[in-house]
Amino acid sequence: MATTPITPSADSKAAPHFPEQVTGMYVLARALKNVGIENVYGLVGIPVTEAAYLIQGQGIRFVGFRHEQQAGMAAATEGFLTKKPGVLMTVSSLGFLNGLTATANATVNCYPMIQISGASDPTMVDMNMGTYEQLDQFNTAKPLVKAVFRCSKAEDIPSAVNRAYRAAVSGRPGGVYIDMTTPALGQVMNREDAEKLFYDPIDLYTPTAPSPEAVERAVGIITSAKRPAILLGKGAAYAQVDDKIKTLVEKYNIPYLPMSMAKGLMPDDGPLSALSCRSTIMEKADVVIVAGARLNWMLSFGKGKWSPDIKFVQLDVEPQEIDVNRPIAAPVIGDLGLSLDAILAGMEGKTMSTDAAWLPALQAETKAKGVKFAARIDDAKSAMPMTHWTALGAIKPILAANPDVILVNEGANTLDDTRDAISMSLPRHRVDCATWAIMGMGMGSTIGAAVATGKSVVAIEGDSAFGFSGMDFSTACRFNLPVTVVIFNN
Repeated sequence: MATTPITPSADSKAAPHFPEQVTGMYVLARALKNVGIENVYGLVGIPVTEAAYLIQGQGIRFVGFRHEQQAGMAAATEGFLTKKPGVLMTVSSLGFLNGLTATANATVNCYPMIQISGASDPTMVDMNMGTYEQLDQFNTAKPLVKAVFRCSKAEDIPSAVNRAYRAAVSGRPGGVYIDMTTPALGQVMNREDAEKLFYDPIDLYTPTAPSPEAVERAVGIITSAKRPAILLGKGAAYAQVDDKIKTLVEKYNIPYLPMSMAKGLMPDDGPLSALSCRSTIMEKADVVIVAGARLNWMLSFGKGKWSPDIKFVQLDVEPQEIDVNRPIAAPVIGDLGLSLDAILAGMEGKTMSTDAAWLPALQAETKAKGVKFAARIDDAKSAMPMTHWTALGAIKPILAANPDVILVNEGANTLDDTRDAISMSLPRHRVDCATWAIMGMGMGSTIGAAVATGKSVVAIEGDSAFGFSGMDFSTACRFNLPVTVVIFNN
């Protein structure tokens, strides 16, 4: 029996089409790249190991640490130095908790930072089924950070990353947590569909201007001051308004007193520096401009030695900071750069009412204390056994000759003595334990500063402080970072 050959149709000749597929981990990597993240700090493991590979595939540097807390300190330090959120990625449960200490610290200190942690399926957590590393990370983080987001499916991830970035940098900066659940990370979807999820967020940071009435009030109080001073906080250093601070200080001859991490915003050894006159400023100034600082425990809550008649002009982005511990005569709420622009414009053509003897008296006090301090360091050169001052006497001229080196400093006596001994001349070149005065941030912040800036970093550590983070010195070595660590063993 004859048969008729079957001729394949045009459709059947075509190769079968299998769409390229990706996971939620790819979506996460692309979302981070999309908002301009350049570095991710963390420690890999289930369920984020593959995500770290994919992040590197996007050209993002992944800096792997020995401990999540130090990775978080690195991320927070990058946030402070760059005004962009540093990103920490951790595993679930204890890895999340280790990193959360740094994210909480970033929130208190107003550093923009995003912590992304793998998390168990929330439906299993909610039912207390005893799943792998079960912990309600979302609600654990919520009271300690600025904002929290939970990604239950891959489609949530780009929006969560964009919103986390915006939350971290807007208003008063802080730490943000993203709960990256295993269903979201492991979800498989067509690449074509995944690419449709990405969008370019508009105005991730929108500065807000102060009210004209607030500016006018502040200008009136400043220009009427007999004994004015400006108190510079780390918020002023973070804001990168160096030129505006310089204009306000130098044009109107206002002496300045920097807080620890604002050292170098104006030179510590400048002619208008009142760094050695803290008690005098507190007792005798009649108007103090508080720029990016808080009247907290480090400033005796605005009480104690402070004159009861002093008037504070407080420049802050956070309204809730006003009248904390002490009534503020002239609150100026808004972006620090816009606030300074408005104040400088309002002061144009006006003259200060400063007493003629105020600045010379501060300069004379600074000179006398400088001579006494120099003698203290000089006397320590031959001390046996050596003291902190012996070591600082050797370090001081080296750092003075290399002002672009970033100094990281922590400890107890080591922190206090180094802060007093080492003068800074450039902004954002000193990082320390800041508002909470915690120990254990040293190696993380050292690595974060080196990675974020590419500059050389010197860490001066107390022996106890170094003990908290010393293993991550190996991380600096693995990444061949330009880091020098000095340990004061007292």
